[in-house]
Amino acid sequence: MRIMKEKNANMLKTYQKKYTNADFYKDGILQPEVAKAAYLDMLDHYHIPYTKFLEENLFITDFNLGDMENVGMAGVFWINSQEAGYFGHEIYLLPDQMIVEHKHLPTEIRAKMESWQIRNGWAYNFGTGEETSENPAHPESQDGHITVKNCSILREGEIASLNNLEHPHFLRGGSEGAIITEYGTFHDGNGLRFTNPNVQFIDCLQQL
Repeated sequence: MRIMKEKNANMLKTYQKKYTNADFYKDGILQPEVAKAAYLDMLDHYHIPYTKFLEENLFITDFNLGDMENVGMAGVFWINSQEAGYFGHEIYLLPDQMIVEHKHLPTEIRAKMESWQIRNGWAYNFGTGEETSENPAHPESQDGHITVKNCSILREGEIASLNNLEHPHFLRGGSEGAIITEYGTFHDGNGLRFTNPNVQFIDCLQQL
């Protein structure tokens, strides 16, 4: 009974940012063990089991931009079947952390379509359309590299879909971070395009 009470009390606590760039980088180099610890701390707060599959397939990136506190993500591909044409993905965003703006173009297959469901925390969903008021300020590292200004807030349990196929979009974790399930058609990395030309998708866990 005491364990259940402690678990329920922890769930009532609001998850907050614990790591900054001062923690993530040493001499300008991203420290993978610190990045991993940050995400595992958030997963633990939301009682997401760190399974063997996650341990073997989790990826973490700062998009090679040196601003992990504000720009980066962790995630796992549950399934990505070209033959069957479907994709399952989990996205982990730390508090106030954004995925860089990007789009999916057709290759030898159609452009990727995707939808997102907020499991824990909440997130901003940016896409094309009329500019919304009171949008959050973007990280300085993204100055000049964000073109979409239509923003909606997705809260726990809510689902949204890409509003314009082949158009730029991105997600940004709210103040409590976000655990997001993505449902989509087959993800072809050859069709992925980033607005920021300096982006490189490098999994820092490959360095461990």
